[in-house]
Amino acid sequence: MTKVNRPQGGDQLVVESGGLIQIKTGGMIVPNNGTQAGAITNAVAISGGDSPTEAEHNTLITKLNSVLAALRGVGIIA
Repeated sequence: MTKVNRPQGGDQLVVESGGLIQIKTGGMIVPNNGTQAGAITNAVAISGGDSPTEAEHNTLITKLNSVLAALRGVGIIA
């Protein structure tokens, strides 16, 4: 059985167990507007065992929300 297929007359791409979709260099997954999500900088670890400040916490929340928006933008999550 083919692990990646498009059912006849269907409007979907089905990836069976063991199948994969590989995006080659330069390829993208983009939302309906065709614009790739901007880069999200890496989060920085808090060192020294200190509790995070409000600003550090808010920076992390902003980054997390950017990741969630990117995932929603390409339909990975609702």
